[in-house]
Amino acid sequence: MSANPLVPGVDALVYGGDYNPEQWPEEVWHEDVAMMREAGVNLVHVGIFSWALLEPREGEFDFGWLDRVLDLLHGSGIRVGLATPTAAPPAWLLHRHPGMRPVMSDGTTLSGAARQTLCPHSPDYARAAERVTTALAERYGDHPAVALWHIHNEYGGAMPHCYCDTSAAAFQGWLRERHGGLDALNQAWGTAFWGQRYGDWEEIRPPSQAPTVVNPALQLDFLRFSNDGHLACYRRERDIVRRHSPGRPVTTNFMIVNCKWIDYWSWAKEVDFVANDHYLQAEEPDNHIELAMAADVTRGVAGGRPWLLMEHSTNAVSWQPRNLAKRPGEMRRNSLTHLARGADGAMFFQWRASRSGAEKFHSAMVPHNGRRSRVWGEVVDLGRELEGLDALRGSRVAADTALVWDWQSWWAMELEWRPTQDHTYRERTRAFYTWLWRAHRTVDVVAPDADLTGYRTVVVPSLYLTTSGAADNLTRYVEGGGTLAVSYFSGIVDENDTVHAGGYPGVLREVLGVEVDEFLPLREGSRVRLDDGTTGDVWAERVVPTTAEVVLRYADGPAEGAPAVTRNVHGRGQAWYVSTRLDSEGLAGVLGGLLPPPVVEGLPEGVEAVRRVGDGVRYLTVVNHTGEEAKVAVTGTDAATGERVDGTLAVPPGGVRIVREDVS
Repeated sequence: MSANPLVPGVDALVYGGDYNPEQWPEEVWHEDVAMMREAGVNLVHVGIFSWALLEPREGEFDFGWLDRVLDLLHGSGIRVGLATPTAAPPAWLLHRHPGMRPVMSDGTTLSGAARQTLCPHSPDYARAAERVTTALAERYGDHPAVALWHIHNEYGGAMPHCYCDTSAAAFQGWLRERHGGLDALNQAWGTAFWGQRYGDWEEIRPPSQAPTVVNPALQLDFLRFSNDGHLACYRRERDIVRRHSPGRPVTTNFMIVNCKWIDYWSWAKEVDFVANDHYLQAEEPDNHIELAMAADVTRGVAGGRPWLLMEHSTNAVSWQPRNLAKRPGEMRRNSLTHLARGADGAMFFQWRASRSGAEKFHSAMVPHNGRRSRVWGEVVDLGRELEGLDALRGSRVAADTALVWDWQSWWAMELEWRPTQDHTYRERTRAFYTWLWRAHRTVDVVAPDADLTGYRTVVVPSLYLTTSGAADNLTRYVEGGGTLAVSYFSGIVDENDTVHAGGYPGVLREVLGVEVDEFLPLREGSRVRLDDGTTGDVWAERVVPTTAEVVLRYADGPAEGAPAVTRNVHGRGQAWYVSTRLDSEGLAGVLGGLLPPPVVEGLPEGVEAVRRVGDGVRYLTVVNHTGEEAKVAVTGTDAATGERVDGTLAVPPGGVRIVREDVS
């Protein structure tokens, strides 16, 4: 068990949500607090979009309403994550400083009629954000209600990139720092191609719309610059808060998996703990697998440490094409799955459903019909259940399989003019993850340069951009006795999107023991057959083994007779290469023998089991996604009821049970 909980003063699993009292008459606040206590809420986030109320005119602050809210919550024993409201610049600020409005790649300047209308590189925005953050931190830095600080909101979600003149000047400065000189930049970007050589920093502009494809190395650096610009905004506010409120953790809400444009590996070391927002893709088949993957990626970003689910939904959201309601019990199942995979709390957007604005049909802990609603009953029940699961807090998830994930490779691979538009990063990572999930393996998601010691198997679904350091790391893992499985179009380019010398798969040629003579993307709808009957689509290759042995060959298609799957013994380990797109079932058939034993033997299909381990204790969470009762082999004590489980655990359809296992 951790001696330091994520949120000081909350000596339990965190439960609550975003609270926006400014949307309601003050008499409602007292009802809110009473209902929070009834539901077992112990933490709420306050002030996220309240800049216009806190600073109604430049330099003039009104804290009276927030004083009363914080005092009320404190008097009721409810802790507060106090937010800096800088994701919602007030109308007067945008009117007075129109240059801080963001500009799209086509030159369109965006209006201020929505949240996150800001250029992260604007000095006017920076000064205003510093002013309101300082005022908040000075006033509430030692307020007894404040347990943590929540900086901004969902960086890079609504407006990841800005192409204005201010951003262009900032980009030029960033490039000077990264490359040192123009000769180095021209070499890194390969500007000899198409005569794009630069002779002055001011000649370089953001990659806005052009007659044809913009230099991919320029685009990739601009994406890094944009990520770093948002991170600089976070650091600026974080450092102000730390000066005035020492000892209280500071974080922000990530959107891991669903936000392509933020490199969360670079952000993880800047927050005191990792917090994530996750919203179920309601119409997606097997969306519970996507939920599990998001939780595992979040735990990976957190370095295996406990993390906080800062936002998810009690029911339907408001922004998907069709906002399907969650079925009875689904909210509980979603919440406990996040806990099983390393979260030390479950929070929602939001506490009380709004009556106005863009998200008025987004679900909440208190729906529009209040206590009469089904959702409210489930919210109360979940709060009571979490009180009995406090022993989970601080424990860690046990996994012996790793999946390599890299945002910058995702960016690079999906730029224009690749061999096929049908190969996408999320599809490959999801396919490999789905194979592992259905095989009942718990997965740690890791960066390409992570320490891989201790993993029995490491899979690389997509690593188009592979640095020499990452390749060396994967090679050392195999040489030390590990089992590596790599999918096609990996190892191809370096950090500047320059093809590695010597042919494909670049810096992974030696460890994989193959050369790829030719990419052979397939026509839409076409499939290729392997000699064991497995079929693939989208992609094939003409593979030439150097030291690898052939496991499977193409039985037809453009690479007929050539190797399709290979295995290479390298050092004390082995590296497998898959050169076509297999679905999760195909991956299971080809690579299934590489995996270590499952978490629990004999799990039925559609049932997941995840183990969290603490000091001398083990907790097994079993989630049944089927319509039939599942029987699972486990011995221990039900963590919620205290019921003894002697060998067989019955999990009802759609149910979740958590067992403290007997440890010999």
